[in-house]
This record gives sequence, C-alpha cells and structure tokens, in this order.
Amino acid sequence: MASSEENSPVGIIESPRLRSLVRDDSISPLHDFPPPLIDLPASIQFRHSINTSSSTDLEPESAESVTMADPFEVRMRFSSQLQHLNATVVSHQKAAAYAMKYKDMDEDLHSCILEQLERSNMNTRANIMFCIEHIMDMAKKENHLNYITMVQRDIIRIVDAVAPENASGAANVRVVRLVLQCLENKGHIENQVVVQIEEVLKDRETSAHDAGLSSPVQGDQDLGDMPPSQTIPKPGRPSAPGLDKRQIEQRIEEDRERHKRLREDIWAIRDRDAEIDRLWEETSDLGEDDHTMGREEFLAREAAVAQQCPHYTPRDLDDLYGRKDHNGASGRGHGNGTSH
Repeated sequence: MASSEENSPVGIIESPRLRSLVRDDSISPLHDFPPPLIDLPASIQFRHSINTSSSTDLEPESAESVTMADPFEVRMRFSSQLQHLNATVVSHQKAAAYAMKYKDMDEDLHSCILEQLERSNMNTRANIMFCIEHIMDMAKKENHLNYITMVQRDIIRIVDAVAPENASGAANVRVVRLVLQCLENKGHIENQVVVQIEEVLKDRETSAHDAGLSSPVQGDQDLGDMPPSQTIPKPGRPSAPGLDKRQIEQRIEEDRERHKRLREDIWAIRDRDAEIDRLWEETSDLGEDDHTMGREEFLAREAAVAQQCPHYTPRDLDDLYGRKDHNGASGRGHGNGTSH
C-alpha cells in the first residue's frame, strides 16, 4: 500500500471510495457530496467535470459569450473586415452578417463604418459603400431598423466621405449614384434626399471633369483626331493626384467584377408587383377604338369558327351584348357558341 501511495501524485487517490466518488455520475458535486479537502490532479478534475456536465449546460454559456462579447474586440474585427473588403458579394455579405450578429452594438459598428470611410483609400470607400447596401437589406429582413435609421441620418456624411469635394473623389461619383439609386428603389432612402444629393454630385462631377479625372462628355473615341493643343493639359489646369499603380489595377479588377454582377442582376425581378404596376401605367385607358376593335375581332372569330364547323351558327353583336332573348336564340342549332 505504501508503494502505491508513493507512485501516485496524491496518496489517497488510490482509495476505492474516492475513485468511486470521482467516477460516479449520479453524485452532484454541489449537493450530494461536499467538496474534497484535498487537491485532485488536473486530469481527474477535468474528467469529473465532463461526467457531471451535460450538453444543455453548455448552450447558455455559448449564447452568453456571444451576447457578452468584448466591444473593443468586436470593433476591431469589424474594422478589419471593412478594411479588407473587395468587390465580391461574399465579402459584403460576410461583413453585413457580422454587423447583424452583434446588432446590440449597432451604434459602435456604425461609427466604425464612418471611421473607415474617412481613413481608407478611395477603393475601400467604394467597397464600403456597396457593403452599406447589404447591411441595410439584412437589417430590413431581420426587422432591425436601427442601421437603416442611422444611415438615413448620416447619408450626407457618408456621401462626402466616399466622393469628397476634391478631385480624388471623382472616381466614386458613379458608385455613390448607383448605390443611392438601389437604396431608393428598395425604399431605404426617400426620393427627395436622393434628388438633393444628385444635385451635389453633378457639381462634383463637373469639377472632376475640369480637373481631367473623368471621361470626356462625348467619349474618348475622337481624342486621336484632336490637335495636340486640345489633348495636352494647359499649365493652369489642375492635374490629377498621383495614384498608386497597384490601386489603379485593383480598381480596374473590382469594376470588372461589379459590372459582371450587374449583368447578372439585369434579368432578376425583385418584385412582381413592380412589373405589373409598370404595365398598368403604360397601358392607355379604354376608349371607343378599343370597343370597335373588340367587336371586329369577335365577328372575325365567329366567321372563322363557322367555316371550320358547318353545324355552327355564328353569333352576332346582339348575342355578344346579350340583347337577344334566350328563347329565340335557342332554336338556332348551336347558337349558344358550342361546336363539335
């Protein structure tokens, strides 16, 4: 017995009574058995906790861990996702899902969006602008309207950050216009706000064209026919800011990816009622010409059916409008419109 006690970390561990208590699942360590007066090895304590705990006890802890997440860590991870956004829909949906996962911290995450819009480069700002659309879509789907309210409140600040007044924001004017149009169609932003922002974007687009950052109004296909005096910038004309080659290549690839996604969404009908309303608005009111055309088509159809079936008696306009007595019309063979 002495040898077994010397080999074990704690001498009393080899006791059959203690071994049965440690391995017995029916004994609760909090109620049925008082806490031991000795320090058990870590392996036995871990095994005992596994045996006495159930899977249902772990679920509230995991849910509580999500709710009680560190706000600083949540902000850092969300900021990292915004910094590494690209033109793919997957990255936008991932960031939007993260924002909805921690929707209890919506104000902090919204402030992260504003901070990254003011600190990041123009390519990242464009990606964040597209990501805002996905966040608002998910917020409306889950009926969490705080994100939509905060974006509506700070939409002017967001537009100024994505497409600033200086020449560097000229490349994002089209991005802002496209996202605002989508948000207006989905009902996230009122039309009056979009119209006011559009007036500001027109002025910035004009100033960007004067700075030589946007495409010519008539296109660039005739630039080769222009004399050098019109193609070379004048000395007094502001020049475009220096852009990194890597950023230019990245923007080209991202624009190509966005155009690909837009072509895929051309044939998608998001709301069936919208198409019906459009057809209803485009259709003219019913007039006398429509009635005349209907009567002519009715008589032509009756004549065509009578030619195909000799036993069929064609109906006239009185039958069409119900002005004939049913007793008088019943003696005309198949005057009721039936055919063989």
